[in-house]
Amino acid sequence: MNYSKAKLQFLIAFLLVGSLLVSSLAATSLARVDGSVPVSTSTMAGRLAVFDDVWATIEERYYDPNFHGVDWQGKRVIFRQSAANANGTHEFYSVLHQMIAALRDAHTRVYAPEDKFDWWNPKFVTVGLTIREVEGVPTVTQVDPASAAARAGIAPGDLLIDIDDSPVQNLIRTKVENGDSPLTGSARYRAIASLAEGPAESSVKLTWQTRTGETRSAELARFWSQRRLGFNSQRKGRIALIRLEAFTQSIGSEFAKELPKMIDGASAIILDLRTNGGGDAEAMSDIASLFLDDGINLGKFADRMGASFELTTMSKRLWSTTPDSHTSLPMIVLTSENTSSAAEIMAATLQTKRRARIVGTDTCGCVLAIRNRHALPDGGVLDVSEFDYRTAEGVRLEGRGVKPDIVVPILRRDYYERRDRAFDTARDILNNHKTK
Repeated sequence: MNYSKAKLQFLIAFLLVGSLLVSSLAATSLARVDGSVPVSTSTMAGRLAVFDDVWATIEERYYDPNFHGVDWQGKRVIFRQSAANANGTHEFYSVLHQMIAALRDAHTRVYAPEDKFDWWNPKFVTVGLTIREVEGVPTVTQVDPASAAARAGIAPGDLLIDIDDSPVQNLIRTKVENGDSPLTGSARYRAIASLAEGPAESSVKLTWQTRTGETRSAELARFWSQRRLGFNSQRKGRIALIRLEAFTQSIGSEFAKELPKMIDGASAIILDLRTNGGGDAEAMSDIASLFLDDGINLGKFADRMGASFELTTMSKRLWSTTPDSHTSLPMIVLTSENTSSAAEIMAATLQTKRRARIVGTDTCGCVLAIRNRHALPDGGVLDVSEFDYRTAEGVRLEGRGVKPDIVVPILRRDYYERRDRAFDTARDILNNHKTK
């Protein structure tokens, strides 16, 4: 069975796990549609009602009836008693997170009702920095300049040693190596990114090593932060560097209007998708249409019941564009582990159609889709991956990602030297007219 584009509405969910430290992603607090009072997870009966709803909804809707080989019935037995005995909402939702984590699926997620979420302006709890594994060690890769972390002297490139006086390597072993099998790829990446996670207004003690080898410590408070996603551009000689962070209808419409100005007088484009976590698949399709011919197959989504949906580039987009907005300028796309979901689809298509070369590191390998969000009995929200994706060539990107044409790994010293070697490589290729 095929769904028309007008009837099938779903989101390629955001995966903000790299450019920012996402300690606690949040979701919209939904009212009960029947007008009844939500159950309370302060009671055992309420916790079990929510737990059973989460487990059963995933059991019914999940795109893979084999659950990636996970014994989903067994997970219910293991975690239901822990959910019943949980001390408060935070601990209860931690149990749910642990159960769902067994699927190793970045799109299937559950959110407590008190958490606030806007898909396109994500709000999250942070200590003001991002953690990433660089050259095999946990490294601070970004610091909010207005945060207490910055005032404490933490800098991108610093090596994280302890969290709350526990060696980080021990925490990594617990988070990454325990369970059914060791975490790899994007699952490992997300686990390390969340090492300092915790509830808002709580604190955490971090110990780190500076560039000079000095060891420092600081107590940092976790706080809510919100980020507005969009795009920006700048000129690097005759190269237009365009950073695109998400796909939404509003971003797509504005992007189409601004593209002629962004590339005016340019001889080539570097499209930076390294912080793009995905978004609206149709908006991505429309933006891809600005760089590809009409009628290009962008791949197919299918659920476990056989319902399917194909994306194509098109001449009649969801928003009007000027005739000269389509560009055939030479282009390179920058990718990283943060490049996720709809951004991976776009990168894969541009690469396969030889419209652009890919430079950077492997993408997330997180390409599933949510049909719609499920309201829980307590007012929480559950997202379930109901659609799998394959490229027009039949390649499944989930768990695989997009492999760059030119791999440029990140080094710790790059952060200290403020060097962007992926951009430098792309610029050199374009300046030397080597783009195919």
